[in-house]
Amino acid sequence: RIEVAVEGDLELRRTLGVDRDAQVGFEAIRLRLEVEAPDASADELEGLRVKTERYCTVLRTSTQPPAIAAEVVAV
Repeated sequence: RIEVAVEGDLELRRTLGVDRDAQVGFEAIRLRLEVEAPDASADELEGLRVKTERYCTVLRTSTQPPAIAAEVVAV
């Protein structure tokens, strides 16, 4: 069994209109893999962490953001 827990520190003061000088978005994000594998070695668990960092699309998008373009189109 593998369960992934993600938590973060989110700055909401500007988003809520309380402080116009505050940054918008997350200040920190933490990812925790909870693995139920009593026979797994420390090396195997470390390998799982490395592969998670390599192949997790959400994590990769967060750490290496793609180019983003926004446009306004009148219809």
